[in-house]
Amino acid sequence: MSLVIDKYESLAKITAKMREAAVQDDWDLLVELEEQSSAQVAELKAIDLSPIDEVTRLHKVALIKKILADDAEIRRKMEPWMDQLQRIMDAARSEDRLQRTYTTGASY
Repeated sequence: MSLVIDKYESLAKITAKMREAAVQDDWDLLVELEEQSSAQVAELKAIDLSPIDEVTRLHKVALIKKILADDAEIRRKMEPWMDQLQRIMDAARSEDRLQRTYTTGASY
């Protein structure tokens, strides 16, 4: 098999682990795996330029579809968590603005 396919298979394994980490709410592992995924994608960008035969192309397409399906599941699982994080950050900003307003305006 080609090096490109090997890299895609490796990336597919990483994204499957990322999906499982997201399902289990293991955000620390997800972040660690995301770093591995990013490194794998960078390597792929550097080598995925040469023409390939039809069988290899079809295998590559199947792997990409799996990677994208895993990514969609990860995003679906993360959306509620990201929304909650956004609400927490918004509340903290509001509290900070309120605190600054009353602290600055308190000197009569």
